[in-house]
Amino acid sequence: MRIALFEPEIAGNVGAVLRLGACFGAAVDLIEPMGFEWDDRRVRRTAMDYIDHVAIARHAGFDAFKTSIGSQRLVLFTTKSDQSAYDFNFMPDDVLLFGKESAGIPTAVADTCDARVRIPMRPQVRSMNLATSAALALGEALRQTASLPG
Repeated sequence: MRIALFEPEIAGNVGAVLRLGACFGAAVDLIEPMGFEWDDRRVRRTAMDYIDHVAIARHAGFDAFKTSIGSQRLVLFTTKSDQSAYDFNFMPDDVLLFGKESAGIPTAVADTCDARVRIPMRPQVRSMNLATSAALALGEALRQTASLPG
């Protein structure tokens, strides 16, 4: 299981997702450009020493990322889907894709994904924090595939 962040904009969110990946044994793909300079000090503030326990891959753009995952299924988490993540059947080698904090995923990128799912939430709000969404998504995907650590 992998987590992919499309053009993330907030270093603290990336750090939190790296820590999440370390705790659950999920690799993290960062699709550039990022909205901040890659600086271990800024990301490490949130990731702490967990950054040393997660596989991180940085990609020059979406095409490079897509090539790197080969035939792995790409599951996009988006508010623009009617399919609940809790009713979706995850597979152990899925790549869970999340969009940038301010704008999500462009249509051209979304159209290349194998599936689109959403985390159900109240209609009065727009979206969750990126790291929170990734935690809910990864936890459910690992639970379904009997891949939770420990």
